[in-house]
Amino acid sequence: MIRENQRLLNRLNVISDGVLIYLMLPLAYWLRFYVMPKGIATVPLSGYLRVGIVITLVELFTYAAFGLYQSSRRTRIRDEVSKLLRASLLDMLLLLGWLFIGHWTHYSRWVLALFFAMSVGTLALKRITVRRTLRAIRRSGRNQKRVLIIGGGQTAWKYLDAIRADRELGYQAVGYIAGKSAAGFDAPYLGGYEALKKVLERTQPDEVISAIEMLDYELTPHIIECCEGAGVKLSIIPFYSDYMPAHPQFDDVSGIPLMNIRRIPLDNFANAFVKRAMDIVGALLMLILGSPILLISAIGIKLTSPGPILFRQVRVGRNRRPFTLLKLRTMKMNSQEDSAWSKKEDSRRTRFGSILRKLSADELPQAVNVLCGKMSLVGPRPELPKFVDQFKEEIPLYMVRHQVRPGITGWAQINGFRGDTPIKARVEHDIYYIENWSVWLDIKILLATVFRGKFVNDETLN
Repeated sequence: MIRENQRLLNRLNVISDGVLIYLMLPLAYWLRFYVMPKGIATVPLSGYLRVGIVITLVELFTYAAFGLYQSSRRTRIRDEVSKLLRASLLDMLLLLGWLFIGHWTHYSRWVLALFFAMSVGTLALKRITVRRTLRAIRRSGRNQKRVLIIGGGQTAWKYLDAIRADRELGYQAVGYIAGKSAAGFDAPYLGGYEALKKVLERTQPDEVISAIEMLDYELTPHIIECCEGAGVKLSIIPFYSDYMPAHPQFDDVSGIPLMNIRRIPLDNFANAFVKRAMDIVGALLMLILGSPILLISAIGIKLTSPGPILFRQVRVGRNRRPFTLLKLRTMKMNSQEDSAWSKKEDSRRTRFGSILRKLSADELPQAVNVLCGKMSLVGPRPELPKFVDQFKEEIPLYMVRHQVRPGITGWAQINGFRGDTPIKARVEHDIYYIENWSVWLDIKILLATVFRGKFVNDETLN
């Protein structure tokens, strides 16, 4: 039943997308020439409607190529909307190029701009509405995807706990197959590995999840053969999944697949170039717009506390190389600058320094670090060498943070993990950022930092 439902939903999704896309063009025409002022139509509505047929078909093809008509159970809505936006941008560029080459420049740019904005907005709203509706249906126990779990060890337990914890995903475990019954496993035991073929015939699951442990991994060919023979989709959770990235990248060497255990988008030259360009522009804007604040802060620091205006501290940056981080000094001169974090209420902090802290103005000089290439606007916060030596022994994957430039703000910071907060949670957020970097993610973090007050204040002594 789930396969038939999925096919029906996919068809309805495509048809509704096509109808909405096509309707947005006459709506954009009406808004431009009948609502907005100074509207003189040089092309009749019929001309736009003829072009609209081509646009609609191209849009639907592009959306399919971007994977927008596949099952969305495992994808986040923001990822789907991001794909929708990128596909629509590509189609708009193709449309403009087509109109230019064909010398059809008499088509209204306002109509095309309104069409693009309304079609993307409408399709995104439709997807959000459908998602919420489907999740509500799944919470009630309907539209469930029946899965058979192979394995009874820790990996299988984690998967079962995950689908039970989030009922909105709509997965229902019909049972599990393992070498022997696992005490406490909250699903029916259906037999040993040798019974897999018969169990598949009897239960007819929508999907099989292989979550066997290392000792049973030699059974993988048998599991693949049985599932392919029954025509059932098989997904495999490797026993080393705890060490895998969210989106593993594969290379090929003479037909031998190689999985890169850590995929970093910023290793790509184009991505790194775009991010560096954003850093330079952003850092210059910080210094230009923040220059009055820097001047006032410098005078305030000098008048309220003896010592230098800038606080310099050695931190560990990209590729584990140390660099000197710059901040405005907010504390009295002390002998513990490189040994500990400060506290929210610290007697060593000056009154003027407390003001700078609350406004996060003390972070402004780090724009110089960004211009010098030692830091980025967005990235994991850099730590003191002392803490790096400590955490690399205590926190798994901690050193992965040093494969990119450290940042003034980051994904961990806007999610509340800044200052004296659990280091493990901060590392998890940093790894997520590193593996899922995009221009849009950087923009989101920067906007959250500025407009939601999610500033850094990493509480190291300064």
